[in-house]
Amino acid sequence: MRVGILTGGGDCPGLNPAIRGATLRLIRDGHTPIGILQGWKGLIEGNTVPLTEERVDEIIREGGTILGTSRTNPFKSESELKRLLENYEALALDALIAIGGEDTLGVAYRLYEGHGIPVVGVPKTMDNDLGGTDFTFGFDSAVTVAVDAMDRLRDTAKSHARVIVLEVMGRHAGWVALYAGIGGGADWILIPEVPPDLDTMCDYLLRLYRQGKRYALVVVSEGVILPFEDPQNLPLDEFGHPILRERGVGARVARYIEEKTGLETRDAVIGHIQRGGPPTPFDRMLATRMGLKAAELVSERTFGVLTALRGQEIVPVPLAEAVNRLKLVPPELYEEARQIFQRLHLQPERSGTVQG
Repeated sequence: MRVGILTGGGDCPGLNPAIRGATLRLIRDGHTPIGILQGWKGLIEGNTVPLTEERVDEIIREGGTILGTSRTNPFKSESELKRLLENYEALALDALIAIGGEDTLGVAYRLYEGHGIPVVGVPKTMDNDLGGTDFTFGFDSAVTVAVDAMDRLRDTAKSHARVIVLEVMGRHAGWVALYAGIGGGADWILIPEVPPDLDTMCDYLLRLYRQGKRYALVVVSEGVILPFEDPQNLPLDEFGHPILRERGVGARVARYIEEKTGLETRDAVIGHIQRGGPPTPFDRMLATRMGLKAAELVSERTFGVLTALRGQEIVPVPLAEAVNRLKLVPPELYEEARQIFQRLHLQPERSGTVQG
């Protein structure tokens, strides 16, 4: 078979190992892998490259994606969808392996269900918010970068007796903030799943200072909606998601802390630094296994599925399970984490607390 491989949506570490795993297994099984450039945009425009053993041999250690990516939604335009379907036929493709997050896999699911395109999905997202799989590759690398940033911010926060707010990625789900906050020893964590109680946070930070800790670290997901802002005013991308890069939620939280507590506060945003660089060993292994499994499923002609990590195994699950339900941080996990970042032995003071 001639099998197209594409990567769509935001890039993250692990895409190249997944491409490599799928390519090597497809070649071993006698198939011809075809690289599609720039995600769904490449299939709309018919831009492809051959994928060979030599081309993918050393990319396991590289960040980003050798195929390029885009946030193209072919279902926004009937003409673009028509061109995509025509190019699928013109390229004589027999199946697709789509590597991406909720948007990329959402397109794959609609192509499979509505147009009969044989598709296998591979889940990637640094947000770790796809349903059906325990973890997605890219997440471990992003958390590793965020924890390193926190370790560095702690040094400067201690030196200047400051509060520092670190903003990390996470549109709908707070997995990166939660894991980085626990791993980096944050004093407070704000995630999209839990409405932020900023006054309680400020009160807690003040009590930390009064009881001898002369600095603090706060981690906030970019997708947290603050009580004083209207998310309806945000611009949207092609898939209808709010564009968050200009919101500056970390800066807003930092200003609020400084105004409410009088503590000198700074903010830092690592943003796309989380996306770049080589994948961690965990992500290299996970992405490789998922790529191998995707190629295996193509050979078995098992389509409309996603390669998912369940425990220690990579298994197929229906694409619908991944795209119809986001995997959010459960309330009980956040409450468990609260035992670490909101220490229980610190009791509220009867005077001097911050008023909302």
